[in-house]
Amino acid sequence: MKKIVLFFVAGISLSLASCKKDFLDLSPYDQVPQDQAITDEAGMAAAVNGMYAQLRSLNLYGRSLPLYGDVMADNAFISTTNSNRYLIEFNYTFISTNGNSSATWASAYNAILRANNIINSDVSSANSNQLKGEALTIRALMYFNLVNWYAKPYTVDPNSEGVPLVLTYDALLKPSRAKVSEVYAQIEADLTSAFTLLTSTSKNSSYVTKYAARALQARVAQFKGDWATAKTAALDVVTNGGFTLATSANLVAYWSNPAPVANKLETIYEVTSDAVNNNGSNALSYFYDQAGYGDAICADDLYNKYTATDVRRNLFITGTRGGITVRIVNKYPNTNSAADKDDTKVIRYAEVLLILAESYQRTNDEVNALLYLNQVAQRRDPAFTGFMSSGAQLLDDILLERRKELAFEGMRYLDLQRLDRDVARVNINNNYVGVTPVTIAAGNFRRIFPIPQDERDANPNISQNTGY
Repeated sequence: MKKIVLFFVAGISLSLASCKKDFLDLSPYDQVPQDQAITDEAGMAAAVNGMYAQLRSLNLYGRSLPLYGDVMADNAFISTTNSNRYLIEFNYTFISTNGNSSATWASAYNAILRANNIINSDVSSANSNQLKGEALTIRALMYFNLVNWYAKPYTVDPNSEGVPLVLTYDALLKPSRAKVSEVYAQIEADLTSAFTLLTSTSKNSSYVTKYAARALQARVAQFKGDWATAKTAALDVVTNGGFTLATSANLVAYWSNPAPVANKLETIYEVTSDAVNNNGSNALSYFYDQAGYGDAICADDLYNKYTATDVRRNLFITGTRGGITVRIVNKYPNTNSAADKDDTKVIRYAEVLLILAESYQRTNDEVNALLYLNQVAQRRDPAFTGFMSSGAQLLDDILLERRKELAFEGMRYLDLQRLDRDVARVNINNNYVGVTPVTIAAGNFRRIFPIPQDERDANPNISQNTGY
């Protein structure tokens, strides 16, 4: 059931009595059993567990969202020896019935319905504010993804059509698309409310905490081009969040750790997988690991951006694929043989520092821009004496550092979108062959996903993106 209409009818009938797999089953979508509503804190906590589990869907942070962000940009390419997965996205040949983008839409709205059930519950207890704050943050995160993948960037046209906003249960609802600006306003409202409600700053990184909401506020403001707000939110995380960067000596060990952390090292929020709850061969790691599908390979152009003394080079393995020497991504090393499985990072401290650097650059404070940029760059490359650039070159340096630091975490394509820049793939060593485009212009209609056709069949109030 991939339609919003069906999801939001079904959503109210989620079983909230258990956090086992049966919790995720949907009752028939035309029934609303009263005995399955959230009536106490235990039921709310179970619902929160189900909401988090939904984010692990292979259509969301379990695989697709991070992959889209690199495979559709210039960071990763699909080997000519492949399993036929994500070739449509890599080659920009998707249509309105494309399975991956339709599934991502459906899974995101499924997560939203789960968040809505928590947010709109009448439970009031010592811990209910924290739980509602977590749900508000996740709803904001899902709408951020939806509006950035299925609509024009805010920085290009805030008045263009965004995605439907569904905040409460209504069995008869057939929503139209809200404006991009309206979706962002809702995201901001959710994160502002969440920050007020959240009390925990010490839960491990698989849960939303107070400063996870604040870090996401900084990202959202960055994507609007609201640099004053981005700076304020990011600085709050830096000053009060208690997070630290991994050293050059322990960065590889940090990425090798498959478990959530409570020490505030790097990770602010991540979607967790473990020995029991994981996507198996559908996991993100399986798509990079040569012992799995191994289809996605680091683009040589990106690899060449790292200096020989940059510790991030150690997150790649040199190997052979499709008859050529390749750089294999090893940010997710825990696949088949590992008892525990890799988590998917949603937002890290390094990103917040780089948001802060860009915010200062955009507001003409180059001293502080360089300060925070070099905190990341010099930590990753101890031999580097630091950037000393200014003006447009300083912005380019910040964006390059973002590309290197956040590679294979799904942010590169979204950065190109908000910047309204072409995807410009550098074809070194035949990374891009055959029908694969090397340049995809910023104005190309396929730079945003189509609205799923089955959604439009169910709801005629939802319009299609131009070109599909």
